[in-house]
Amino acid sequence: MNRWLRLSLVLWLTLGASVETFAQLPKGYTIGDAVADFRLKNIDSRTISLGDYRSQKGLIVVFSSNHCPFSKAYEDRLIALDRKFAAQGYPVLAIMPNDPTAYEDDSFENMKNRARDKGYSYAYTMDETQSVARAFGATRTPEVFVLKQTGGQFILEYIGTIDDSPQDGGNVQRRYVEEAVTSLLAGRPVQSPLTKPIGCAIKWKN
Repeated sequence: MNRWLRLSLVLWLTLGASVETFAQLPKGYTIGDAVADFRLKNIDSRTISLGDYRSQKGLIVVFSSNHCPFSKAYEDRLIALDRKFAAQGYPVLAIMPNDPTAYEDDSFENMKNRARDKGYSYAYTMDETQSVARAFGATRTPEVFVLKQTGGQFILEYIGTIDDSPQDGGNVQRRYVEEAVTSLLAGRPVQSPLTKPIGCAIKWKN
């Protein structure tokens, strides 16, 4: 009897811990959801909202950061994506979701410096309250969400990584974001709408 009691207690504690851990994770949007409008401060101190992109066919939203080596490895590829697709109606919007007290590199001033030094061709905004990252269910930097505008709403069509080679841009076999946007521009469904983001965990505020 004691053996079964101990087993039940261990099982209860394990399940309880799993539920607690799951409850702490951002739930976020799923494929096919309409994304709610948001307002964020850009590096030029302008406020940028999702509504500012109403004239576009869609949007490539990427949660990124300054300190993360994976984000740094993807910078040139993000710039290339924006240069390729912005003119076709799918610009990049970068969002820095981290608590800047965790890493000084992620401060607003350093965001401005990084964008200037790298020549970002897209908006780079700060999610000061982290409410946008939580709404999307973002967990890592970089993590991409491709939105398609349909009937005045932005519908989520892709979630995940940029491509299949996080560290080596010269060894890419699958360009997931590029494939997704190309399909949407052609009126086709995204073939791989969910992939696993590889990067640094978002630094949440206490």
